[in-house]
Amino acid sequence: MAATVRWTDADDADDRQYKRLTREEAEALRVRNPVLSPWRVIAAQAALGLAIAGAARLISGSLESALSALYGAAVVVLPGALMARGTTSRMSRLTPATSAVSMMFWALLKIAASVLMLVLAPRAVQPLSWPALLVAMVLCMQVYWFALLWRGRSKN
Repeated sequence: MAATVRWTDADDADDRQYKRLTREEAEALRVRNPVLSPWRVIAAQAALGLAIAGAARLISGSLESALSALYGAAVVVLPGALMARGTTSRMSRLTPATSAVSMMFWALLKIAASVLMLVLAPRAVQPLSWPALLVAMVLCMQVYWFALLWRGRSKN
């Protein structure tokens, strides 16, 4: 015997009341929840990539490790900058639908650019140190996690 479930309009109704914010309330909300620019994240990734390349040079003593690490950081930074440029353009913010399609398009382009740069890595950096390249890539990608912490916590 199958049980039937009936939905009523009361099930869909939300008991919470929404009110329009005043200018002061909206400003206080912006102060509590600041927006983090994607360009700050890209700059942090680039700075970390330079630091990793410097550390690779000091640790290994070879220029090939430093160049490989620098290229690994570029595999993260350059496609990220491409996506940031595309998604923050005026055209991508016309409507919510345009914004969603723009985000998907630029994300796909970012992935394609990253894959292409990895395929071209052996030709671009010779001799290539894959461990240095991959370590730099992974560490630069971790900056996205820390970007969430940069926003700070909301104060009640």
